[in-house]
Amino acid sequence: MLRDPVSRFLSEWKHVQRGATWKTSLHMCDGRSPTQDELPTCYLGDDWSGVTLQEFMDCIYNLANNRQVRMLADLSLVGCYNLSSMNESERNEILLRSAKDNLKNMAFFGLTEYQRKTQYLFERTFNLKFISPFTQLNSTRAANVDIEWPTRRRIEELNFLDMQLYEYAKDLFLQRFQFTRQRERQLERQRRREERQLLRAQKAHRYRQQADDSVTTEDYTGQVVRW
Repeated sequence: MLRDPVSRFLSEWKHVQRGATWKTSLHMCDGRSPTQDELPTCYLGDDWSGVTLQEFMDCIYNLANNRQVRMLADLSLVGCYNLSSMNESERNEILLRSAKDNLKNMAFFGLTEYQRKTQYLFERTFNLKFISPFTQLNSTRAANVDIEWPTRRRIEELNFLDMQLYEYAKDLFLQRFQFTRQRERQLERQRRREERQLLRAQKAHRYRQQADDSVTTEDYTGQVVRW
C-alpha cells in the first residue's frame, strides 16, 4: 500500500510524537545492519516524544524522508546505507528506478487514497472476496494537521523521490484498474452473447423436434387410413 507522501510523512510524525520508535528494526542490507556512522539517530534518549514538526523535518538522518522509495528499492544497488559509495544524484536516480521497477513487477499494490478501487483490484487479482467493502477514511491524523503552504512545500522537497514514485504509482494503478474493469466488461459481454447463442440453439432444437414430431404424426395417420 502506497500513500500520498505528504500525508504519510505527517502521519509518521504524529506517530513518533506519541512515542513510537523503530529501535528494534535491524535495517539489514547485504547481510548486515548499518553502522552508527552510516545511520545516526535523530534524538537522544528512549524516544522522540513531543517532537515538533520543524524538528522532525530538520533531522537530515530522518528515515521518514522518502521512506516509500527506500522500502521498495533494492538498497544493495547503492551500497545500502553507506552514502559515500556514490554521489547523491546518482544514488537517488538508482533508488527511484529500482522502486518503480519493483512496484511494476508486483502482482498487486494499492493506494490509500483509492480504497474501493484497491479492493476491486485485489479481489480480481487474487479471485478473493472481502466480506465487507473497504471504507475511505478521510478523517485521519494527517488530515487533521493544519499546515501552511511553505511547510507543505518543505515536506514535498524532503520527500521528492516519494513524490515522483507516487505519481508513477497512481498512473500505473489507474491503468491497471481501467484494464481490469474493461476486461471484466468484455468477459461479461462475451458471457451474455454465449448465453443468447445457447438459447437460440435450444429454441431452434425445440422447433426442429416439434417439426419432426408433426411429420411423424402425419405419417402414422396416413398409414392408419391405408390400413
